[in-house]
Amino acid sequence: MTEEYESMTVAQLKELLKEQGLPVSGKKADLIERLAGAVEEEETPVEETEAASDDEEEDDFFEDDDDWDDDEDEVHVAKQKPVLDEETQEALALRAAQKKKTPSFRRTEWFRYKRLSRSGWRAPHGMDSKQRRNYKYRGSLVRVGHGKVAAARGLHPSGFQEIMVHNPNDLESIDPETQAARVGRTVGGRKRENIHARADELGIRILNRRRNV
Repeated sequence: MTEEYESMTVAQLKELLKEQGLPVSGKKADLIERLAGAVEEEETPVEETEAASDDEEEDDFFEDDDDWDDDEDEVHVAKQKPVLDEETQEALALRAAQKKKTPSFRRTEWFRYKRLSRSGWRAPHGMDSKQRRNYKYRGSLVRVGHGKVAAARGLHPSGFQEIMVHNPNDLESIDPETQAARVGRTVGGRKRENIHARADELGIRILNRRRNV
Protein backbone atom coordinates (compact mmCIF):
# COMPACT_ATOMS: atom_id res chain seq x y z
CA MET A 1 0.00 0.00 0.00
CA THR A 2 2.86 2.38 0.79
CA GLU A 3 4.32 1.76 -2.71
CA GLU A 4 1.07 3.00 -4.27
CA TYR A 5 1.19 6.12 -2.14
CA GLU A 6 4.82 6.80 -3.10
CA SER A 7 3.88 6.81 -6.79
CA MET A 8 1.22 9.50 -6.13
CA THR A 9 1.84 13.24 -5.98
CA VAL A 10 1.57 15.35 -2.85
CA ALA A 11 -1.64 16.94 -4.12
CA GLN A 12 -3.25 13.53 -4.61
CA LEU A 13 -2.16 12.43 -1.15
CA LYS A 14 -3.67 15.56 0.40
CA GLU A 15 -6.96 14.89 -1.36
CA LEU A 16 -7.07 11.40 0.17
CA LEU A 17 -6.31 12.83 3.59
CA LYS A 18 -9.08 15.41 3.25
CA GLU A 19 -11.55 12.69 2.34
CA GLN A 20 -10.67 10.80 5.52
CA GLY A 21 -10.72 13.94 7.65
CA LEU A 22 -7.00 13.81 8.48
CA PRO A 23 -4.55 16.73 8.65
CA VAL A 24 -2.72 17.59 5.42
CA SER A 25 0.35 19.27 6.89
CA GLY A 26 3.88 17.90 6.62
CA LYS A 27 6.19 16.38 4.05
CA LYS A 28 5.32 13.62 1.59
CA ALA A 29 6.73 10.93 3.88
CA ASP A 30 4.53 12.21 6.72
CA LEU A 31 1.46 12.13 4.49
CA ILE A 32 2.18 8.54 3.40
CA GLU A 33 2.74 7.44 6.98
CA ARG A 34 -0.51 9.08 8.05
CA LEU A 35 -2.50 7.36 5.30
CA ALA A 36 -0.91 3.97 6.01
CA GLY A 37 -1.75 4.30 9.71
CA ALA A 38 -5.35 5.14 8.90
CA VAL A 39 -5.65 2.06 6.72
CA GLU A 40 -4.21 -0.19 9.43
CA GLU A 41 -6.74 1.13 11.93
CA GLU A 42 -9.59 0.38 9.55
CA GLU A 43 -8.34 -3.17 9.01
CA THR A 44 -8.16 -4.04 12.72
CA PRO A 45 -11.22 -6.13 13.68
CA VAL A 46 -13.79 -4.44 15.84
CA GLU A 47 -14.27 -7.53 17.99
CA GLU A 48 -10.64 -7.47 19.14
CA THR A 49 -10.84 -3.82 20.20
CA GLU A 50 -14.11 -4.46 22.05
CA ALA A 51 -12.63 -7.47 23.81
CA ALA A 52 -9.57 -5.46 24.82
CA SER A 53 -11.73 -2.66 26.21
CA ASP A 54 -13.83 -5.19 28.16
CA ASP A 55 -10.68 -6.70 29.65
CA GLU A 56 -9.46 -3.26 30.70
CA GLU A 57 -12.81 -2.49 32.35
CA GLU A 58 -12.69 -5.79 34.24
CA ASP A 59 -9.13 -5.05 35.38
CA ASP A 60 -10.16 -1.59 36.58
CA PHE A 61 -13.11 -3.12 38.42
CA PHE A 62 -11.00 -5.69 40.25
CA GLU A 63 -8.18 -3.25 40.99
CA ASP A 64 -10.46 -1.42 43.43
CA ASP A 65 -11.62 -4.71 44.92
CA ASP A 66 -9.57 -4.17 48.07
CA ASP A 67 -11.31 -0.91 48.94
CA TRP A 68 -14.91 -1.80 48.13
CA ASP A 69 -15.82 -2.65 51.71
CA ASP A 70 -14.10 0.30 53.39
CA ASP A 71 -17.30 2.35 53.42
CA GLU A 72 -19.15 -0.40 55.25
CA ASP A 73 -16.79 -0.12 58.22
CA GLU A 74 -17.67 3.55 58.75
CA VAL A 75 -20.59 3.94 61.14
CA HIS A 76 -22.73 7.02 60.82
CA VAL A 77 -22.99 8.91 64.11
CA ALA A 78 -25.83 11.38 64.43
CA LYS A 79 -24.85 14.85 65.59
CA GLN A 80 -26.14 16.09 68.90
CA LYS A 81 -29.24 18.27 68.74
CA PRO A 82 -29.90 21.10 71.20
CA VAL A 83 -32.82 21.10 73.59
CA LEU A 84 -34.79 24.20 72.58
CA ASP A 85 -38.10 25.64 73.62
CA GLU A 86 -40.77 26.55 71.08
CA GLU A 87 -39.96 30.26 71.20
CA THR A 88 -36.31 29.68 70.29
CA GLN A 89 -37.25 27.27 67.51
CA GLU A 90 -39.61 29.82 65.99
CA ALA A 91 -36.93 32.51 66.28
CA LEU A 92 -34.38 30.32 64.47
CA ALA A 93 -36.86 29.56 61.68
CA LEU A 94 -37.71 33.24 61.31
CA ARG A 95 -34.02 34.19 61.23
CA ALA A 96 -33.35 31.60 58.49
CA ALA A 97 -36.20 33.03 56.41
CA GLN A 98 -34.95 36.58 56.91
CA LYS A 99 -31.41 35.63 55.98
CA LYS A 100 -32.51 34.58 52.49
CA LYS A 101 -33.69 38.14 51.83
CA THR A 102 -30.62 39.83 53.34
CA PRO A 103 -28.29 41.34 50.70
CA SER A 104 -24.60 40.47 50.55
CA PHE A 105 -22.69 43.36 52.04
CA ARG A 106 -19.58 44.19 50.00
CA ARG A 107 -17.13 46.96 50.68
CA THR A 108 -16.52 49.81 48.25
CA GLU A 109 -14.72 48.90 45.00
CA TRP A 110 -14.78 45.18 45.83
CA PHE A 111 -15.27 44.34 42.15
CA ARG A 112 -12.19 46.32 41.10
CA TYR A 113 -9.55 44.85 43.41
CA LYS A 114 -9.21 41.20 44.33
CA ARG A 115 -7.87 41.95 47.81
CA LEU A 116 -11.03 43.92 48.59
CA SER A 117 -13.32 41.12 47.38
CA ARG A 118 -11.71 38.75 49.91
CA SER A 119 -12.06 41.16 52.83
CA GLY A 120 -15.12 41.72 54.96
CA TRP A 121 -17.44 44.67 55.27
CA ARG A 122 -16.04 48.17 55.74
CA ALA A 123 -18.21 51.23 56.16
CA PRO A 124 -17.75 53.65 53.24
CA HIS A 125 -16.24 57.05 53.98
CA GLY A 126 -15.60 60.09 51.88
CA MET A 127 -17.73 63.00 50.80
CA ASP A 128 -18.24 61.72 47.23
CA SER A 129 -18.61 58.02 48.02
CA LYS A 130 -21.44 56.62 45.91
CA GLN A 131 -22.04 53.76 48.30
CA ARG A 132 -22.23 56.09 51.31
CA ARG A 133 -24.73 58.25 49.41
CA ASN A 134 -26.80 55.07 48.80
CA TYR A 135 -26.71 54.99 44.98
CA LYS A 136 -28.66 51.96 43.76
CA TYR A 137 -25.91 50.60 41.51
CA ARG A 138 -23.59 50.34 44.52
CA GLY A 139 -23.84 47.72 47.25
CA SER A 140 -26.24 47.83 50.19
CA LEU A 141 -25.24 49.46 53.45
CA VAL A 142 -25.20 47.70 56.80
CA ARG A 143 -28.07 49.20 58.77
CA VAL A 144 -30.16 48.52 61.84
CA GLY A 145 -33.05 47.34 59.68
CA HIS A 146 -31.06 44.30 58.49
CA GLY A 147 -30.81 42.95 62.05
CA LYS A 148 -32.29 39.56 62.84
CA VAL A 149 -34.48 38.23 65.63
CA ALA A 150 -33.08 39.15 69.04
CA ALA A 151 -34.05 35.78 70.59
CA ALA A 152 -31.83 33.90 68.08
CA ARG A 153 -28.98 36.39 68.02
CA GLY A 154 -25.56 34.80 68.54
CA LEU A 155 -26.81 31.22 68.16
CA HIS A 156 -25.37 28.68 65.75
CA PRO A 157 -27.71 27.65 62.89
CA SER A 158 -28.21 24.35 64.69
CA GLY A 159 -29.47 26.25 67.76
CA PHE A 160 -26.43 25.74 69.99
CA GLN A 161 -24.68 28.53 71.83
CA GLU A 162 -21.02 28.51 70.77
CA ILE A 163 -18.33 28.24 73.45
CA MET A 164 -14.67 28.69 72.50
CA VAL A 165 -12.44 25.87 73.74
CA HIS A 166 -8.63 25.70 73.91
CA ASN A 167 -8.04 22.67 76.17
CA PRO A 168 -10.02 19.70 77.54
CA ASN A 169 -10.64 21.45 80.87
CA ASP A 170 -12.76 24.11 79.13
CA LEU A 171 -15.32 21.41 78.28
CA GLU A 172 -16.23 20.83 81.93
CA SER A 173 -18.29 24.02 82.16
CA ILE A 174 -20.31 23.39 78.96
CA ASP A 175 -23.95 22.32 79.07
CA PRO A 176 -24.31 19.68 76.31
CA GLU A 177 -28.04 20.36 75.94
CA THR A 178 -27.79 24.02 74.96
CA GLN A 179 -24.09 24.71 74.28
CA ALA A 180 -21.54 23.39 71.77
CA ALA A 181 -17.77 23.72 71.61
CA ARG A 182 -15.69 25.41 68.94
CA VAL A 183 -11.99 24.57 69.09
CA GLY A 184 -9.66 27.55 68.75
CA ARG A 185 -7.63 27.87 65.59
CA THR A 186 -4.31 27.93 67.49
CA VAL A 187 -4.87 24.52 69.10
CA GLY A 188 -2.46 21.84 67.89
CA GLY A 189 -3.32 18.42 66.55
CA ARG A 190 -2.44 16.41 69.67
CA LYS A 191 -4.40 18.65 72.03
CA ARG A 192 -7.27 18.70 69.54
CA GLU A 193 -7.45 14.90 69.72
CA ASN A 194 -7.69 15.08 73.52
CA ILE A 195 -10.47 17.68 73.24
CA HIS A 196 -12.41 15.49 70.82
CA ALA A 197 -12.04 12.42 73.04
CA ARG A 198 -13.18 14.30 76.14
CA ALA A 199 -16.09 15.88 74.26
CA ASP A 200 -17.26 12.41 73.18
CA GLU A 201 -17.19 11.27 76.79
CA LEU A 202 -19.27 14.25 77.93
CA GLY A 203 -21.62 14.11 74.93
CA ILE A 204 -20.66 17.61 73.74
CA ARG A 205 -20.88 18.54 70.08
CA ILE A 206 -17.85 20.16 68.42
CA LEU A 207 -18.90 22.53 65.66
CA ASN A 208 -15.59 22.63 63.77
CA ARG A 209 -14.60 19.00 64.10
CA ARG A 210 -12.04 17.73 61.62
CA ARG A 211 -12.47 14.41 59.86
CA ASN A 212 -8.87 13.27 60.22
CA VAL A 213 -8.84 13.86 63.99
